[in-house]
Amino acid sequence: MIGVTILGATGSIGRSTLDVLARHGDRYRVMALTANSQVDRLYEQCLEYRPRYAVMADAAAAEQLVQRLRSVAPDIEVLAGVAGLEQVAAMPEAEYVMAAIVGAAGLAPTLAAARAGKRVLLANKEALVMSGRLFMDAVQRSNAVLLPIDSEHNAIFQCMPRGFAGGFEQVGVRRVLLTASGGPFRTMPLEQLAGVTPEQAVAHPNWSMGRKISVDSATMMNKGLEVIEACWLFNTVPARIQVVLHPQSVIHSMVEYVDGSVLAQLGNPDMRTPIAHALAWPERMESGVDSLDMFSVARLDFSAPDLNRFPCLRLAVEAMEAGGTSSAILNAANEIAVESFLQRRIPYTAIPQIIEAVLAETTAHGAETLEQILADDAAARAAAERQVGLRRVTH
Repeated sequence: MIGVTILGATGSIGRSTLDVLARHGDRYRVMALTANSQVDRLYEQCLEYRPRYAVMADAAAAEQLVQRLRSVAPDIEVLAGVAGLEQVAAMPEAEYVMAAIVGAAGLAPTLAAARAGKRVLLANKEALVMSGRLFMDAVQRSNAVLLPIDSEHNAIFQCMPRGFAGGFEQVGVRRVLLTASGGPFRTMPLEQLAGVTPEQAVAHPNWSMGRKISVDSATMMNKGLEVIEACWLFNTVPARIQVVLHPQSVIHSMVEYVDGSVLAQLGNPDMRTPIAHALAWPERMESGVDSLDMFSVARLDFSAPDLNRFPCLRLAVEAMEAGGTSSAILNAANEIAVESFLQRRIPYTAIPQIIEAVLAETTAHGAETLEQILADDAAARAAAERQVGLRRVTH
């Protein structure tokens, strides 16, 4: 039995992972489940999957969970805080770690899993966005196995030849074609974007995702972060990555070779496919995803992204090219801006404005240590809060 820790078990990726694991109970055992503050959902998951550990990032929520489990599952040990997350990410009983905590909060436990030499199933893109070199060095030193869960990066991984870590030239790859749905506002007139509501922004046309990631998809910051992530995962630069709008979300990404061949990975837009791939790799196993019906798909459309409509994509590429902690600053500013929009404190169009202003006023440093990365992350969050105040919506 392979032990699995799920960081972020109550989110959409965590729930999909549990669905896949439940189909293969003879092969995997859930060792630890973690959540931020959703006591009810984690309690229900604990009763169903009986992990050895349950972790709440929020200490008060952890105490609530202790009280609720005491009479029905006293064998489940409840831990709290970042220390608890890092403990279950690195514990010997769990060979595989699903890293699915959204945002910067997932960095420390995901890095702990990498340093412990785990098979890291990476759904938390911020780990690479914030600390790309530091994280990849940790993977190499510990001989961890890093497998991407984002549908696009998982597709690229499936289409890449072995040995890609040595660089595109060595394996005959010309470029990566990173697909994007374009989100719900791909064709909305630009003058209407200022009036977009949170409800409209989280209504993704193809994927079922959390609120923050759904807004990132609408602004295409999600794709910008994926460009940064792809650079680290596949040892390349932004110039070798072409973002392609593909509204059907059937082709999850492509790899072009120097001989003109283009390999694509296709499938229904269901995160259980990349999850099952990463759990079973290099084998394959049932995921519960329906077969792709090409006749109902009927057509596949492609176009180039409009950077006037999606300035966040430009800002992400510029941050990656600037290097150091610029990507961490970008990510921090985006997290504050998106949360402020979801709270109706700022209009939708202020999101890229805040990010650009924070990048301009926050000094980036070398990203050699976690302490420096977190310091610049904190500075960027403070700067973003100031910018939110300047653009605050009055009701």
